Amino acid sequence: MYVCICNGVTDHQIREAAQSGVASVSELTMRTGCGATCGSCLDMAADLLAKFSATHDLPLPVLGLQAA
Repeated sequence: MYVCICNGVTDHQIREAAQSGVASVSELTMRTGCGATCGSCLDMAADLLAKFSATHDLPLPVLGLQAA
């Protein structure tokens, strides 16, 4: 789905940017152009970044508890 109509940025492109390390909306704007024209998409873009990081940046502390 298109998130930024002005610059043709899709939710898929935002997820790809997040996977490559984009963590803030300002960095997303620099990399994709999302929100650079009218800015009406910035809330949705921020939500997508937050949802992606909430589901993909989970630490796995159990892996550090291996028996020696």
